[in-house]
Amino acid sequence: MSKRRAKGAPLSLRMPDRVLSVNSAAQIAAAAQQLRELARRKPVTPTQAIDVLERWGASLRGPALDAIPGVPFLRLWLRRGALEPIVMHELGREALHGQWHREGPARLGVFPLGVVGHWPAANIEIQPVLSLSCSLLGGNAALVRVPTSLVEVNGVLLDRLYEVDTPGVLADRVLAVTFGHERMDLQQAMAAAVDGAMIWGGAEAVSQIRALPFPHWARVVAFGPRLSVAAMDAESWTSLAEQKTWSLRIARDVWQFDQQACSSPQTLFLERRDGCDIDPFLGTLKDAFSEENRAHPRREIHPALSSAICLARANWLLDEGAANRAIFPQSPDWTILLGSGPDIPKPTQGRTLAVLLVNDLAEPISRFDGMVQTLGLAVQQDAREACLAHAAARNGVDRIVKLGRMHVFGSPWDGTDLVRSMTRVIRHVPSYDS
Repeated sequence: MSKRRAKGAPLSLRMPDRVLSVNSAAQIAAAAQQLRELARRKPVTPTQAIDVLERWGASLRGPALDAIPGVPFLRLWLRRGALEPIVMHELGREALHGQWHREGPARLGVFPLGVVGHWPAANIEIQPVLSLSCSLLGGNAALVRVPTSLVEVNGVLLDRLYEVDTPGVLADRVLAVTFGHERMDLQQAMAAAVDGAMIWGGAEAVSQIRALPFPHWARVVAFGPRLSVAAMDAESWTSLAEQKTWSLRIARDVWQFDQQACSSPQTLFLERRDGCDIDPFLGTLKDAFSEENRAHPRREIHPALSSAICLARANWLLDEGAANRAIFPQSPDWTILLGSGPDIPKPTQGRTLAVLLVNDLAEPISRFDGMVQTLGLAVQQDAREACLAHAAARNGVDRIVKLGRMHVFGSPWDGTDLVRSMTRVIRHVPSYDS
């Protein structure tokens, strides 16, 4: 924060600094009110927002941006072809242009909440942008708390928004701020100043933010910690003609977001087939992991993650009574842990995939307890897949997709509408019937 600005003075929404360091509750309250007034004075339709978001996504190219985990996903997310179907599904076709929808004698219109606060998780670099884009599609202004570890990355991403949106259609209604998570006075001030909230992160962080003093009218949506798994029936993984294709799909799902996203597969369940040796499939999977590692090598690794990977390898191989095996290079680049059983092991992340043999895919699915967000499937028979999908949905899974598409999100997300949840649907019954 500039030292020349008086304490408690409103923040400028178009300063060169893309992520502003704040130090007082009054500054946050004043900035939120400024955003709210702007959103009311200059309404933006979803179509207008998509025009800017698509240009923003297309601009996210270049060596510095390509090095940011998740940017390829973000480019796909911000396309018109991805966003328009979400808006039409959640809000209706008429809402694209801010029009009312006729329903019997009434008219339904979609309007923004006002200012939506965003609390993204600190382990996904693009999540601040992903989160704020959802509220902008609903015509809101966005007040985003960027974790201190993500300030530099998101400054680069926001720079591109300001470059492609010189009129300030969306840029003027986005304010990214940063402050330490321990500053509860600032957390409370931000919560009290917003009309809606999107919260992402671990169980402790989500619980802490949800307990803040939001206004009683505020809409609060929380996306807590989840994990994801993959599963293949016997016909799929034993098909020599399809093994390479499926293995490459699995590797891509594992590599994106370095396995830190809720949609990253941590375990792959394989259905046994009598007389079929698993080694050919493991060899193909190993080659796919090696190929993906060459194409997208890890630029750096935190010492704690490196230690966790080494410990996971050792514990897996030294597990008494288990006929476990493991495949991995000398470096901690990737790891395949082979075993059996229907229970999901504790995730290691860092491109570590547990491959478990089971007699029937229905067995692990029956043990899901709501922690599984996404189930990636490779099942040859439609009727069988439909039964497994129904069982998974009843056991708390929110997304069931084809392997290779575990990070391809649409609406709903974790069973929740992303745009509609941050809007108000207004019902108007005319005083005179036409």
